[in-house]
Amino acid sequence: MSPPLQHINTSPKPPASADVVVIGGGIIGVFTAYYLAKRGLSVALVEKGRIGAEQSSRNWGWCRQQNRDARELPLASKSLDLWEEFAAESGEDTGFHRCGLLYLSNDEAEISRWASWRDFAKTAGVTTHMLSSREAAERGQATGRAWKGGVFSPSDGTADPGKAAPAVAAALIKLGGSVHQNCAARGIETEGGRVSAVVTEAGVIKTRTVVMAGGAWASSFCRQLGIRFPQASIRQSILSVSAVEHRLPDAVVSAGVSATRRNDGRYALAISGRARVDPTGQFLRFAPQFVPMFAKRWRNLRPGGLEAIRSGHETLARWRLDAPTPMERVRILDPKPDPVSIKDTHRRAIELLPQLRDAKITHAWAGYIDSTPDGVPGIGEVPGLPGFILAAGFSGHGFGIGPGAGHLIADIASGGEPIVDPVPYRPERFSGSAWGKVAEF
Repeated sequence: MSPPLQHINTSPKPPASADVVVIGGGIIGVFTAYYLAKRGLSVALVEKGRIGAEQSSRNWGWCRQQNRDARELPLASKSLDLWEEFAAESGEDTGFHRCGLLYLSNDEAEISRWASWRDFAKTAGVTTHMLSSREAAERGQATGRAWKGGVFSPSDGTADPGKAAPAVAAALIKLGGSVHQNCAARGIETEGGRVSAVVTEAGVIKTRTVVMAGGAWASSFCRQLGIRFPQASIRQSILSVSAVEHRLPDAVVSAGVSATRRNDGRYALAISGRARVDPTGQFLRFAPQFVPMFAKRWRNLRPGGLEAIRSGHETLARWRLDAPTPMERVRILDPKPDPVSIKDTHRRAIELLPQLRDAKITHAWAGYIDSTPDGVPGIGEVPGLPGFILAAGFSGHGFGIGPGAGHLIADIASGGEPIVDPVPYRPERFSGSAWGKVAEF
């Protein structure tokens, strides 16, 4: 069962030309297109399925600075302000609010790591509060148990994954940008060694700048262009339960489970880091580069099945531009949730928040989280193909930093002053090893 997702009406026919073409209608793609349109550029956004239908509507919805890797923290901080600015200037509702995020723990080592991050965060101007055992019990009184400690990050918040990407796409249309659902980008044409057009299933769009924000599909698309982009996807399962009478924390996480309140009162439940690894040809191809990542996170990963092979997003095959591609055969990645994980998540949620015992499961779904070898996204123009900008591999962090990432990508595409230093995200780094560089959180 897919997660709830707001629908928007878009144009079936893409334009003959555009200053920039954005491929992918997830949170990164829509914010990129939005900030480009704000600068007066003509923008066409093409999406093979529905806006926000893949990982952008299948995540926790957290918009956080807390526990961000140092390379992503600047984008996270900028994004919180941009979430608020977007709502004010567009009038669209993404469900964003700064409710604060609560972390609870009985693990001394984990609490110590949070304290170290707090000390680092101070140097970046980020406020986070370490909680004593008494304070953690007070903040987490809904759990009815004692805690050794915790963290509360008051300026962090959540947005609604079912609303956010469609809301930004709607704002983009108001600015004169064009959005095209069920319109897969099959490939790129070049002239004189640089991008000259995007070939879609509905026609060719002349352009000199393309942003590849295709999420889990990005690596196989890049392969068609002779670009090596190491990417691996893991399948995570989430469920939501109906609203309850008791007021519970808006967003809380423990080692056992996380719970996030949606605007309609439902709670989304998940186990942090728990996922299935579905083997594919692409996974095996890039496996050596991901050894540092798996060495650090193997405890939370389990072998998967044939879901990814059937989906086709990690294919090593080459496709033609005048025939249907794997993206047209599978418009939306909607993998089956892991029943064992769903059952375990529900059990753990009730143990953490007993008030959820009477809540009914309303939805259960899975999504593919696309990761890079170091867990940090690839953002920047790809060497060797001028005009082709990569914006993928957000490693499960893309939703919260979507506004900041979109702004940065728009800066790069338009030649503007970057909102943050783009160097840590440059795709060139994937030619080296990730040992000692894997994101801490």
